[in-house]
Amino acid sequence: MNIKNLLVWMVVGIMLLALFNVFQESPSDGANRDINFTQFIGEVDAGNISAVVIEGDAISGRYTNGGRFQTYAPPNDARLVQRLQDKGVSITAQPDRSGSPSLLGVLLSWFPMLLLIGVWIFFMRQMQGGGRGAMSFGKSKAKLLTDSHDRVTFGDVAGIDEAKDDLQEIVDYLKDPSKFQRLGGQIPKGVLLVGPPGTGKTLLARAIAGEASVPFFSISGSDFVEMFVGVGASRVRDMFEQGKTQAPCIIFIDEIDAVGRHRGAGLGGGNDEREQTLNQLLVEMDGFESNESIILIAATNRPDVLDPALLRPGRFDRQVVVPNPDIIGREKILKVHMKKTPLASDVNTRVIARGTPGFSGADLANLVNEAALLAARRGKRLVTMSEFEDAKDKVMMGAERRSMVMTEDEKRLTAYHEGGHALVALNMSASDPVHKATIIPRGRALGMVMRLPERDQLSVTRAKLKADLAVAMGGRIAEELIFGHEKVTSGASSDIQMATNMAKAMVTRFGMSEEMGPLTYDENEQEVFLGHSVARQQNISEDTQRRIDAEVRRFVEEGYTVATKIIQDKMDDLHIIAKGLLEYETLSGDEIMELLKGNPPHRPDDDSNTPTTGTKADIASPFPKVGGLGDAEPQGT
Repeated sequence: MNIKNLLVWMVVGIMLLALFNVFQESPSDGANRDINFTQFIGEVDAGNISAVVIEGDAISGRYTNGGRFQTYAPPNDARLVQRLQDKGVSITAQPDRSGSPSLLGVLLSWFPMLLLIGVWIFFMRQMQGGGRGAMSFGKSKAKLLTDSHDRVTFGDVAGIDEAKDDLQEIVDYLKDPSKFQRLGGQIPKGVLLVGPPGTGKTLLARAIAGEASVPFFSISGSDFVEMFVGVGASRVRDMFEQGKTQAPCIIFIDEIDAVGRHRGAGLGGGNDEREQTLNQLLVEMDGFESNESIILIAATNRPDVLDPALLRPGRFDRQVVVPNPDIIGREKILKVHMKKTPLASDVNTRVIARGTPGFSGADLANLVNEAALLAARRGKRLVTMSEFEDAKDKVMMGAERRSMVMTEDEKRLTAYHEGGHALVALNMSASDPVHKATIIPRGRALGMVMRLPERDQLSVTRAKLKADLAVAMGGRIAEELIFGHEKVTSGASSDIQMATNMAKAMVTRFGMSEEMGPLTYDENEQEVFLGHSVARQQNISEDTQRRIDAEVRRFVEEGYTVATKIIQDKMDDLHIIAKGLLEYETLSGDEIMELLKGNPPHRPDDDSNTPTTGTKADIASPFPKVGGLGDAEPQGT
């Protein structure tokens, strides 16, 4: 930046000198008039010359009336000076400078060339982007973060205590390496952070550097990949060279699967750019040259596609799983993100954490932000529990579409459809408790029933899956029993799709079919080819496929039969739930139970513009559980 400014000021200075040279003559002086030597002698003899300046052969002077002239004298004219003296002319002699140009003349003559050179330097610096362009193509793009940047410590990372414990050894080693070295111990050279997106892998790596107070280099795996072979390998070498100058330090590579995929999956042998880069990374991590005090941390959510050479001992010899947090972890994460948010006294982080199973740290941060934005729109100074509940509804189910025009018949059909889901769920002991039923359109859905698991589910039982099949069929059955066979709508399409996938998983993946036995018949196996995940058809005989289809149909029809019996036996309860939804639009699980007991739901008067959600409970997880199973699918998707 300083060089560019200097060049600009130099150009401006040269232009000013040129202008000064053009306008330096005073208008009152007039211009020199050329005369021949004969005229000059005549004027001298006539006494009309007052002063002359002699520079070699050139003579310039002034008339007695103030006019100026210039001429040239013949060489070796010894009588000229005597004649001038006789007439009383003031004589000034100067050396001949006609053969040596002035500095200003030199600058003016070189001005076009200097201007071209300045413009070329300017555009070259612009193309290089501050030293990262064509002249430094093989330089590393790693960004160095020091204590001058926002420092992150383990206190800013919550909900992943086991991962922090695994990484505490690295912090202790960076602070006091001799503690481990005198016992012959060596700290892992590479640590691989594995987990779903948004769980805090990058934040955890920055926290390690912040705790140890060492330089932190951050780079993405895609920064190594270029179209020219050898550039990525050069950048890897330069990255480790920079690390050596800052050692001890941490080098963090985010999304390492972009460069660390399994070798041999592409064309061209091992000579393509990505494999060259991976080879250089392997050499730098465990080659002849020791890179002690440089700890490499990488993050990925696809460890299955990484090359085995990356994962062997001596390279990434420690894998730290960073999973989605449990209820205790979610509560801690919420408290971290709520530090800068003014909260009302009714905000209960445990209730919010219980209502967000499956949420990652990034999801919880988004939830707190949405609640704060909602409170600001409502003109509140504190964020209340109502904003957090509405924010969860928006994040999980989409924004309310209250402006959507629905006829009374459509509302009534939606109410009975969602009432069928809720009624079957209430009468299936293995089902998750009903959290909320609504007929307010959200996103693409005309209505939905959300169920809240009582705890974080690590596995799913056969009874739970069969209960989910029955709940999924409840909406379709309610439509058919109330409105007739010909009035059934397409609103149950997502329910049918979910039930089919669930039953297929029970047969082909979970081994829950007595007919097919405890075997896997997954049809679409994944394999890596040319850097992409491609489906490959497994060899299954036609007879086996027919048996699988029959078992899938049997599971779904069993759920259909169970749901039909429940709704037929509890038809009065279905009418009560549907009428409640038509009147209140949204009902919590507790309010549905009160309605079935004959007690209307208690709704406090609310004169504000805040829409009533009708619940203070928690929102069920929108994320699929084992086998891709959800809670209740919305009507109309």
